[in-house]
Amino acid sequence: MDLGADRRGAWHQRPGRTQEVHPAAALTTTEEDVMGLLNAVRDLRTIQQLLTKAEAEALRAGEELPGPEHLLLSALELPDGSAVRAFERVGADSSALRKAIEAAHHNALAAAGLAEDDDGVEAPVERRPAPGAFRSTPQAQQVFQQAVALSKSTRPSRLRSAHVVAAACALERGTAVRALTALGVDRARLKAAACAEVGLPG
Repeated sequence: MDLGADRRGAWHQRPGRTQEVHPAAALTTTEEDVMGLLNAVRDLRTIQQLLTKAEAEALRAGEELPGPEHLLLSALELPDGSAVRAFERVGADSSALRKAIEAAHHNALAAAGLAEDDDGVEAPVERRPAPGAFRSTPQAQQVFQQAVALSKSTRPSRLRSAHVVAAACALERGTAVRALTALGVDRARLKAAACAEVGLPG
């Protein structure tokens, strides 16, 4: 029984023929799907590198949990290089950040009366990040989540190291803020430079 074969406007295809798909449309859809998958894979790799290195930086400094300063140091080593270029845009030396962070941390301990005499400090034991879920300070979680949110606003939607820099610059206090201040870095300018690196308004 023919249901609607003679109705005007009814969709049908000729007997014995498969449905025809426009080649260009099929290609476009495939490219979008592939690019979306590739970007997702890149994001996972970037996140793994960022968090693993941040945890290693925290352990190296003798801290149990990574903070924003460790995310910053980790971001500067990500292969996309946008974090380093953001520092260069404002005339700041990103390689000096580690020393500034160490000094800021030491000064904070000294102010709290917790600093030890250099002669009494044992060499830190090298440790590796523990397996399992990533744990960090609340401020580091805030920076990471903000960086991911910023990455969703860019096209293509990919997390890059400059997103981490921009997110860290939004902080108002903490070791990362004190270290940037010690380097003479204006956080508003650095944030704008980081945003420019990834095509976001500052």
